[in-house]
Amino acid sequence: MHKKRSYILSLIIIFVLSPFLLKAQIAEFRDSVIQISGITMTADSLRAIPAVSILVKGQNRGTISNRSGIFSIVVFKGDTLSFSAVGFKHKNYRIPPDIKGNSFSLIQLMVEDTTYLPVTIIKPYLSREEFERAFANMDIPDDAYEVARKNTSNARLRAMARYMPIDGREGTNQYLKKQAQNLYYAGQPPPQNIFNPLAWAQFIQAWKQGDFKRKDDSYGSY
Repeated sequence: MHKKRSYILSLIIIFVLSPFLLKAQIAEFRDSVIQISGITMTADSLRAIPAVSILVKGQNRGTISNRSGIFSIVVFKGDTLSFSAVGFKHKNYRIPPDIKGNSFSLIQLMVEDTTYLPVTIIKPYLSREEFERAFANMDIPDDAYEVARKNTSNARLRAMARYMPIDGREGTNQYLKKQAQNLYYAGQPPPQNIFNPLAWAQFIQAWKQGDFKRKDDSYGSY
């Protein structure tokens, strides 16, 4: 009986104190969150550094500085920020755990890093004829603009539409069009396209464009 009363008394105490404990935990969590706003600059000339990656170490989140070097991120007090950018040395900054308030301004200076490339030795061709032969047979790869131009050409798009299977959206559209056509000609014979001048015009136009020629090349992506 005594144990039962002690158990009930403990439950009552926990039930009464739980709101206060929860409120204290929320206040402690709110006090540990801090908004970091800052700018990344060069250490020698105080020039803004854009596109600097700012990551919170040990967590899968971060941000990146804009073209003016300005960034903003929410962290916890005591977290460590990792700054990295191409051409600059890696830098870490630990947020002080005893910082006051929930906002903090930071100016992060970064030192330029020198990257040494491997040695390149330039040798001439043995003769002018060898250079002309190598220059004429050189295979120059397409740049991004040329690849985009080939992938979006009208002939390529028509060939891909002819030989590649339709997706779900195109299949649904064709099914709905077929259903609408069947409902439109319900109770009467549908017209024959052999007597349709518009269909003949589309056929002649497609024939002139070469849509009915055999495509021997592959239409995979570049």
